[in-house]
Amino acid sequence: MAEPECTETSTEELNVKQGEEAAVEDEQPWEEDIEEEEEDEEALPHSEFLDIFEEGLALLVQDPLLCDLPIQVTLEEVNSQVALEYGQAMTVRVCKADGEVMPVVVVQNATVLELKKAIRRFVELKQQREGGVQHISWRYMWRTYHLVFKGEKLEDDKTKLKDYGIRNRDEVTFMKKLRRK
Repeated sequence: MAEPECTETSTEELNVKQGEEAAVEDEQPWEEDIEEEEEDEEALPHSEFLDIFEEGLALLVQDPLLCDLPIQVTLEEVNSQVALEYGQAMTVRVCKADGEVMPVVVVQNATVLELKKAIRRFVELKQQREGGVQHISWRYMWRTYHLVFKGEKLEDDKTKLKDYGIRNRDEVTFMKKLRRK
């Protein structure tokens, strides 16, 4: 008598398995699900997507390591801050004639040219954040101004800052060149 019970159970198991297969066939294939998800992503307006991104970025900037960075931070600024923390970069304080100090981050073995490029990026980002749409001719700037560290002009773009004795948090002055007549 035990055999008929087994047969009934087997029949019930077969019915359940067939029901599961039928349910799987009724569902949409996974490829269509992916297409629907992509359509949902495309349905988000650009402004909403930017808002979500900026919220995430604001949370990221609250980290103690990154708290010095502005809300509209760039990837380059985050990488520079991390490099500073690991000792792979240094901050050079560039002092302008009007008293403004620009903290510019460069790698430890940076050259004068790399410092000039970092100053340019710093100024351009500052202008963007303040809403300024001014154009600066950097060719003109470097013809009429030079950088000075402890009375020595940083003239050779290929020379490393270390060779001038510039270390982390040292001040470099942005001075106007004197014209010779």
